[in-house]
Amino acid sequence: MATFTRGFGGRRDDRDDPRIPPGQTLVRDWPVLSAGATPDIAPADWSFSIRTEGGLRTWTWDEVHALGVEDVTVDIHCVTHWTKLDMPWRGVPLDRLFEDVETSLDFCMVHSFGGYTTNVPLDELLDGKAWIAFEADGGPLTPEHGGPARLLVPHLYFWKSAKWLRGITMHADDEPGFWENAGYNMHGDPWKEERYW
Repeated sequence: MATFTRGFGGRRDDRDDPRIPPGQTLVRDWPVLSAGATPDIAPADWSFSIRTEGGLRTWTWDEVHALGVEDVTVDIHCVTHWTKLDMPWRGVPLDRLFEDVETSLDFCMVHSFGGYTTNVPLDELLDGKAWIAFEADGGPLTPEHGGPARLLVPHLYFWKSAKWLRGITMHADDEPGFWENAGYNMHGDPWKEERYW
């Protein structure tokens, strides 16, 4: 079940900004949409893993941070029609984790604490396109926004930026995750309005 935990205060007069994809409305706040209950995971209890055909590689909170945290400012776009521009984040690029992982598989199933999943092709997560984010808007991610860590894939609709991130399982085929099984698009490009199947 999807629940909104804060209001959506969009502005229609800003839709002419070329950074806003078709069908989107600019917001100044950060609306929250969650599928199910909000888990509360302490950083000391958090870990991240990547499972491939060769086995499982796991990192602790400190090990992920030791790979090098970056500052990045990006625009984010939710399938529920809101866009937030120039949002500052801090996190570790997925490229750094995949440097230690060998795989011939092309598709990722992203897993969250609480059971949420979403599918993303591996090439959409590499080459500076995605991060494990720990901070947003100048502070640590709160549980309602996916803290302590969430995936950040800003070039796709925000349901692909899974909250409460815990791992990735590699697959040979592109299999649907939670929202994709409910009719959302398998890819989710906001510029092509890939909202639904």
